[in-house]
This record gives sequence, structure tokens and C-alpha cells, in this order.
Amino acid sequence: MLRFLSVQDFVIVDQMELNFVPGFTVLTGETGAGKSILIDALSLVLGKRGDATEVRDGCDRAEINAEFDVSELPELLDWLQENDLENEDDSKSTCLMRRVIEINGRSRGFINGRLVTLQQLRAAGEKLVDIHGQHEHQSLLRSETQRDLLDNFSGSCELVKKVSTAYLRWQNLHQQRIIWEKNVAVFMKEKEQLEWQAHELATLNFSLDEWQVLQNDHSRLSHVVALVEAVQVSIETISEGEFTSLTQVNSVISRLRNVLDFDTDLRTIIDLLESAQIQLQEATYELSRYQQRLDVDPKKFQEVEDRLTAIYAISRKYHVAPGELPSVLNVVNEKLEIFSRNGNSEEIAKEERVTLDEYLKFSQALSVVREKSAKDLSRQVTSVMQTLAMAGDFSVMLTPLKSGNVHGIEQIEFQISTHQGAPLRALVKVASGGELSRISLAIQVITSKISKASTLIFDEVDVGIGGRIAEIVGGLLKKLGTERQVMCVTHLAQVASAGDQQWQVIKLNDLTKDGTVLSRINILSTKERIEEIARMLGGKEITETTRKHAAEMLRMSGRL
Repeated sequence: MLRFLSVQDFVIVDQMELNFVPGFTVLTGETGAGKSILIDALSLVLGKRGDATEVRDGCDRAEINAEFDVSELPELLDWLQENDLENEDDSKSTCLMRRVIEINGRSRGFINGRLVTLQQLRAAGEKLVDIHGQHEHQSLLRSETQRDLLDNFSGSCELVKKVSTAYLRWQNLHQQRIIWEKNVAVFMKEKEQLEWQAHELATLNFSLDEWQVLQNDHSRLSHVVALVEAVQVSIETISEGEFTSLTQVNSVISRLRNVLDFDTDLRTIIDLLESAQIQLQEATYELSRYQQRLDVDPKKFQEVEDRLTAIYAISRKYHVAPGELPSVLNVVNEKLEIFSRNGNSEEIAKEERVTLDEYLKFSQALSVVREKSAKDLSRQVTSVMQTLAMAGDFSVMLTPLKSGNVHGIEQIEFQISTHQGAPLRALVKVASGGELSRISLAIQVITSKISKASTLIFDEVDVGIGGRIAEIVGGLLKKLGTERQVMCVTHLAQVASAGDQQWQVIKLNDLTKDGTVLSRINILSTKERIEEIARMLGGKEITETTRKHAAEMLRMSGRL
């Protein structure tokens, strides 16, 4: 149940705070006063799309806050827990909703103080409040609206989703099979080419490690003569002959040792020279080993040349550097894997048949539910129609389709007979504006009874009716108010008099120096209700007669 709503800088509302109570509340006011602004603000905080035009002129942002008692909404409590959006206070029976719209059009939503997406805000809002708009009777003529109404009434939304999902999957597989069969020659040629490429690259058996080794081997074998000469000269310079590096270092060490007693600081220098002596000896040893490993075998060189030639030939063929060939093989194998996963037309056809069977199973189950619910909805709407002084019948007709679609295997059509004994005909072809309004209201009253939301809002759904029918409508909404929290924006005195409480929306332009138009909501006392209902009955000139009439209407509704 909605407990509190605050609206700041929204359209023509500068600041408004309202405390809500159970029962049936009516909102009234002169045309243009902004009676629907409260509904619009509430719709925004419940996830409706908004834009910068809803920010009051001269302000940076609009903000709406709503507080709900959710103690009797277990489905919402479970949803909040699943999405980690529970109220952190001791009482988890309260849900706080907040919406901010900036002047640049950006919007933010919050649930219990945590930032959420618009989708999450809407998901929570659908479980809290059920809003019936003033133009719903117009959309009632559309076949998709009629289908959605029946499915919502039957509670088969999950089954509807399964039908839709199965149908789309079946159609996708069907298209895959058609494309495969139409282009099978092209696909097979591409597959054969990929298989040949995979074989060619795999036969090459090339790796990045081998590439590094081959490059090193080729460089060494190509310059083996120069390497042998350089190594031999180096060995001779260091250790062979009369005036080698080692001989000269040894001579220096010997001379310094002879004078070491004269200055011990020479010890550090002698140590360095001895270290150099050891390193020269080790270098000579390693050069000798390297010299022994140098291969001057022309056969080995030719093998390396042939291998490099083969690798370069393949790399030129695939227009890549040699080092990229392993990646090319991976790509080819991945494409072949896709062919393997997609299978062939027979495999696709088999899966297509399985998916079609699944679609038919779900759609047939949906048909059973729809047939039963169509009878129930027809009976209940007919009953309310007769209460609203329509003597005919209402019927939901299900006509099998030649081929199913994403919505199922039948066409749904609302039909009525305008008087007793008249044949049923499509609603779109028969109903007048007034009849359509009453049928729409009847459906809304019935569907609101099965809504899980604890708050129901009717925004001028009584358009197109009046007199005794308006009095009956007021009674229907009043009865709903004993079961749920009900709010109704109305221009009819008969409906207003049925409310447990009445709020008046007024427009003011004398509160600001610049003449800015503002909207206010006043909670009316009994005396004020008489005046407001009298205005609704008689217009600007309110007489004692209209006041007495207004008081009598309140008395008849049990409000006096």
C-alpha cells in the first residue's frame, strides 16, 4: 500500500507531500488543474520513462519519493531479497522508491537507497501499483491488447513466454536449414578448402620455437668460415704464442708481487688481475668448446635452407609472416569446428522437428488455459456490463490459426452483442464510444481483482458515462476499495461522492512574483467535499440547491 509520496519541482508542482490511507480515494478538480499530475509523478517513480520536459521551469531537476507498505506482498519481498534490495532498517515491510530527472534529461532510480536500473524500478513498480489509464478503452480495439488482457486474466504470462521462446527458436532453426539447403554446394566447397588448408598446415608441423632455432642455425651455418677464423685468432691471442694476453697478465702479476711488501694496497689490484687471469682461462676453454661444435657440414646447411624455403613458401601463400602460420592454423581449425557444430541439413532438420514439437506442446497447453479463461472472462464482463445497463453479452472468441505464430495457435477476438438476442460481432465493428468505455471499465474492474498489486489507480476511466451509470461505477470502485487501496481521478460527482476521502487538485498562479503556475492538492473536509461536489454538479455558480444535492449524494454513499 502507498503510504507517502513527495514531489519536488515536477511539471507545475514545486513541493508536495501527501500521506495516503487505505480505502477509496478520489481526486477531483477543474479541467486543467493538473489532476493527473499525481498519477504521472507516481508512474515515474514506478519506472515510466521520463525526460527533461517534466522538470519544472527554472529548476535543475525533478525528484519523486514514494514509501510503500509491502508487508502483504510476499512476491515483492522475495524479489527484493533476490536482487539484494531489501530495506536495511529493522522493518523490512517498507519499500522506498525514488526517481530523479535532471534538466539534461538524465534519470536515476533508487530502491531502498540503492541505485537501480529503469528495468528494475519498473519490475518493482508492477508489483506495487496497477494503473489503469484514461485511454485504455481506445487500445481495447487492438487485437494485441485483447490477447494480453486474456493472458493476464488467466495468469499464463510464463507460459506465453515459453511459447514465444520456442517459436523463435523453431523459426531460427527453420531458416538455418533453408539457408543450408540453398547454399549447400558453397558450404561444402568452403569446408573442403578449409580441410585441405588444415592438412597442409598440419603437415608443415611448424612452431614458433622451431622458427627461432632455424633462424639461429641458418645464420651460424651461413657464416661458419668467418666464425672459425674469429675463434681461432681469439684463442691464439689469449693463450697461444710468446706474447699472449695470458702471458702478459702473468708477467704483470709477477712484477707486482715482487713489490707487494713495499705497499700492501697493491693486493686489491693483484686480486683483480688474478680474477682476469681466471676469466681469460675460462674464455679460452669456452672458445675451444665452441670451435669443436662449429659444423661445416654442407648437408646440414642444405637441410636448413630447404626447411626455410618450405616455410617461406607457405607463408607467402597465406599472405602472412612465417611467425603467424601457427595462428592461421588455429583460425582454420576454429572455422572447421563451426561447421562441425552447425552440422548438416539433416541434423538441423532433426533439431527443428524437436523444437517444433516443443512449441506445439506449449502452445496447446496455452490454448487449454485460454479456452477456460475466455469463458470465465466472458461471463464476468457480461455480468458487470449488465450492471452498467448494457443488456447484451460479451464473449472472448478463440479462432484456430492455419499456422501458429509467436503468440500461439489461435486468434483472440473480443465480441459483443448490443442487446438481448442480437448476434455476437467483433467489438471493433459494433461498440459505440459510450459502450466501449463501459466495456473497458468492466474489464478493468475484473482484471484489477486478480492483480497482485496492493494499490489500484484509475485515471479518468469513467470518461463517456454519466447519470445512473456513473453512480454504479462509483459503487464498483467503492467496493474495490474495501479490498485494496484504490485511487481514482474523476470528473463525475457520482464517483467522487462514493470515495472514502476526497482530494482536490487546484491550480494557483499568485504564489510567485513571476506568475508561475503551480498545482496544489487539498485534502477536503466534509464541508469542503460538499462544496467541491456541488461545483462538479453545477459549475461556477453554486446554489443552495446544488449544495443540498451534493450533501444528499454523500449521504446516499454513507459519507455523511
